[in-house]
Amino acid sequence: MEPLLQVRGLSVSFRNRHQETEAVRGVSFEVGKGETLGIVGESGSGKSVTARAIMRLLSSANSEIKEGQILFMGKNLAEYSEKEMESIRGRDMGMIFQDPMTSLNPTMKIGEQISESLIKHRNLSAKEARQQALEMLNWVGIGDSETRFDQYPHEFSGGMRQRVMIAIALACRPALLIADEPTTALDVTIQAQILDLMKNMQQRLGTSIILITHDFGVVAGMCDRVVVMKEGVVVETGTTERIFEHPSHPYTRKLLHALPRLNEPKKAKPAPIRRENAEPDVPLIEVKSLKQYFDLGRGRVLKAVDDISFSIREGETLGVVGESGSGKSTTGRAILRLHQPTGGEILYRGMAINRMTRAEMKTLRRDMQIIFQDPYASLNPRLKVLDIIGEALDVHKLAGSRAERRKRVEELLDQVGLNPSSAERYPHEFSGGQRQRIGIARALAVNPKFIVCDEPLSALDVSIQSQIVQLLEELQRRLGLTYLFIAHDLSMVKHISDRVAVMYRGRIVELAESEELYSNPLHAYTKSLLSAIPLPDPKSEALKRRDPLREFSGEDLYKVERARLQEIVPGHWVAVAEPGA
Repeated sequence: MEPLLQVRGLSVSFRNRHQETEAVRGVSFEVGKGETLGIVGESGSGKSVTARAIMRLLSSANSEIKEGQILFMGKNLAEYSEKEMESIRGRDMGMIFQDPMTSLNPTMKIGEQISESLIKHRNLSAKEARQQALEMLNWVGIGDSETRFDQYPHEFSGGMRQRVMIAIALACRPALLIADEPTTALDVTIQAQILDLMKNMQQRLGTSIILITHDFGVVAGMCDRVVVMKEGVVVETGTTERIFEHPSHPYTRKLLHALPRLNEPKKAKPAPIRRENAEPDVPLIEVKSLKQYFDLGRGRVLKAVDDISFSIREGETLGVVGESGSGKSTTGRAILRLHQPTGGEILYRGMAINRMTRAEMKTLRRDMQIIFQDPYASLNPRLKVLDIIGEALDVHKLAGSRAERRKRVEELLDQVGLNPSSAERYPHEFSGGQRQRIGIARALAVNPKFIVCDEPLSALDVSIQSQIVQLLEELQRRLGLTYLFIAHDLSMVKHISDRVAVMYRGRIVELAESEELYSNPLHAYTKSLLSAIPLPDPKSEALKRRDPLREFSGEDLYKVERARLQEIVPGHWVAVAEPGA
């Protein structure tokens, strides 16, 4: 049987006033009818450029398909005009983009955006298109479709917006669906729901899928075959099982080796160097009945953090996991007094942070720093690295002369694995992983004792994530640092954390030693999170058994709101509903 899609010797280049860059070189692969092909590789490998070239969505102003063929249903799309491609896109080929918020039109109702392609490609009347759009909303699991039809993208969650993108892409029953990192920005449970939805849609419609991702766990659960790309070139291709069991290219082996695996035992961390005046049995941080509420107006109050308590010992890493909106980042920011807590108490070495004056907090900030989630947004693009890192030294008067300031910045860059000469460059001249290293160097500039790591890995490729975790662990060992490590990637959290707290709707529902929590989860929500993790093993029985679509009912939420942490076994705390609740 002839493949649905054949890409032969595809080369794509981008040019500016000074030079031409070949982003994709000699790429070849094929996709069979009803098959799912995974394209994997790090950022800059050419995955998305290849996908956009197939859809002919590259900018005509500065890009060009230099050579090669894109044979779809036997026709070479590389030779099609833009007008001819308009009749193909949406009808025969659909695409799901990485960020649904920037892909959906914020000024159009959701239903109208689904109806648009139905009216254009299937010649339906507005009434018929509306009925089909309502059916698509139901198909992708969006309830109350009549109401949702007339809502706008900002009224949907990230997971719901991605479901809408799938509905738009599949509305005309295309033969080929290209999904470009469709779950990267989503929580693990929402990711599992979206992937299962795509599988179900494929089974119903017989659609072929090209799935672009850097997550091998997603590949294991979704793909029949895999194409591995590096620097614009295909370095390996084969069935999913063969790629996982017998990877032949060093780059493929490197990507697979970097994967954090839940079934691997946690490696023992070397004891951190003891800081002067450190008291190992006295918590560095104590959080007691912390509440962080936000007034939304009109009598509405968001209880972002609702009565939580925990402590962090000197030199320890406490991981905090949970879905978006669970209160993880708000907790970290409250500890640093970036938010003024609504209630409760936060103690740093016995001192009440929440009662300190601005002057006292400025002094304390030398001891407490933060590494932000997005390495692209957290660095000032107008400043050189020298000034981004040196700014903290200036504020706390830690560098006398300009020469001393430069020397300290260069020492910090070397400490995080960057060339000291990087001090004279701007943020846009670095990769995502390098920018995150700059963010870490900035946090280290004032020689802190405690660092809040707020989702520092979520924007990075898996191999870069592994490098950053190793760097954080090495810095902790050498400098005696204490971390609050916030993330929604439970696999990575297991390996970096000593203990893990699981948050749901502003409350801690489970808290235990890392190995204990993963081997013996007791709370239903923790079990749900763990079951939703895509396992990087295509033969895994657990992969076949998992049920990620379980959602918490109103009764579950009622129990969480009326539960209190109880120590079930030594060191393992679980939220248990109080008698009569």
